[in-house]
Amino acid sequence: MDRRSFLLSAGGASLAALASGAGFMRWQEIAPHLSYPGREEGHFLRDARALPPPSSAIETDVVILGSGIAGLTAAWKLGREGARALMIDGPQAFGNAAGARYGELECPTGAHYLPLPSTESTHVRAILSDLGIIERDSFGETPYYDERYIVHAPEERLLVNGRWQEGLVPALGVPEAELAEQRRFFAHMERLRGQRGADGKRLFVFPSALSSTDMAQADLDRISFKAWLEREGYRAPSLHWYLNYCCRDDYGARYDRVSAWAGLHYFAGRSGRAANASDSAVLTWPGGLAPLAAGMAARSGVPRRPGTAVRVRRTGSGVEALCFSLENGKPVTYLVRARKAVCAMPVFVATRVVDGMADDGFDMRRHLPEYAPWLVANFVMRHPPRERDDVALSWDNVVQSEPGLGYVVSTHQDIRMEPAERSVFTAYVALSHMTPLAARRWMQSAGARELIELASADLKAAYGWTLAANVERVDITLRAHAMAVPAPGFRSNAGMAALREADGPVLFAHADLSGLSVFEEASWWGWRAAERALA
Repeated sequence: MDRRSFLLSAGGASLAALASGAGFMRWQEIAPHLSYPGREEGHFLRDARALPPPSSAIETDVVILGSGIAGLTAAWKLGREGARALMIDGPQAFGNAAGARYGELECPTGAHYLPLPSTESTHVRAILSDLGIIERDSFGETPYYDERYIVHAPEERLLVNGRWQEGLVPALGVPEAELAEQRRFFAHMERLRGQRGADGKRLFVFPSALSSTDMAQADLDRISFKAWLEREGYRAPSLHWYLNYCCRDDYGARYDRVSAWAGLHYFAGRSGRAANASDSAVLTWPGGLAPLAAGMAARSGVPRRPGTAVRVRRTGSGVEALCFSLENGKPVTYLVRARKAVCAMPVFVATRVVDGMADDGFDMRRHLPEYAPWLVANFVMRHPPRERDDVALSWDNVVQSEPGLGYVVSTHQDIRMEPAERSVFTAYVALSHMTPLAARRWMQSAGARELIELASADLKAAYGWTLAANVERVDITLRAHAMAVPAPGFRSNAGMAALREADGPVLFAHADLSGLSVFEEASWWGWRAAERALA
């Protein structure tokens, strides 16, 4: 190396170090905004603080307590049938389907996609048809969807040992023997997808309530998904990593804590098809499921009111719900009297709110599931970071690590000649490397720096020090009880079965009733509750 080359190299290294330092300093100056949906209201309930007397009373036919997907579906069904109803939002409008906006940019703060609904998911297809998302043949084998909402290519990629590969199943550098085992597993899932029980129903269906109840399959719910894989001779590390990732992504827990039935249902239950998309396609929006939730709320015509139910009791004429909203940190209470109440809140909340759940057959000590905590972080980008090896940015970008689940790009669905100058990268983290209780305690005590370090880990793996210079804002949403974990035995939970069958003044509607925190399940119970309320 001659002297000039050495000086140029040394100068480049110094500039890189300086840039790295500047990026680090700029990164540290960004104070993330932290959001804990429901925490203040939840602690208010937990600590049994005194509420002022109600300042008003509202009369309606059906009151819907909670505005997540179950509550929204109930509202949509009731509204389309002309019923008189009122929705109480709960601690956060739209719950796990909520989103955020930064000027023209939308992004999710919760769920971000919906798989193509199967032929059994007629409730979902009815909603999508009403909203114009399905344009033709709504209940046929292959409906035609509005292409604006079908995820665009490139859909997903995986960072393996510093290199991107297409798709999320590890293939880069994986030995042929492991690839063969992957193929064997997916062929196995394809066979299960069409298999039926002795009752003639498919073994795995969305909604899961329509799945076969063939007792020959009951043993699948007695063991973990990992134990089932080992029993069936699946040992490839690449396959185990992927299946563990899927459980963390959908259920918030590792595959050794998830029921084998739930693990298999993840793959064998999906059978939706479209006339203008591949079978594996999903529906998505820049704001995740928030635009879909907003569309459901608007089409329902059911009025909404901010507030949270603190007590629901049965009366001689129906139900009475005591609700409160926080205004400038102070509670304002009101009563809602109705013939029926659709309790569309998580079951762990309902146990503290609804009087007489023991009479419904639910024992909190025996029947309450474990809840997985989640962290969702929105990184508002002033410029898109440069991609390594010029591999195109995908909608879903995953790093082969844990506990991160990768990040999705809010502007991916935009149709542009050039990439968007500004965007939002939404990073997801399932705190599955801790017990749920330990994770909640960590969430409670962690400072902004700890939270941003965890939230940004996958983005840093993808972009290194160049990430910081491109970020103008970070908002972190912490969901301490994001979803019920479908642990072994969840299918035989007698308390949940009792709540599913409740048909009195209080009707229960939440994905917790299925044990699977996904759109089709939540929507199904909202639909069923609305049908019972109408009857």
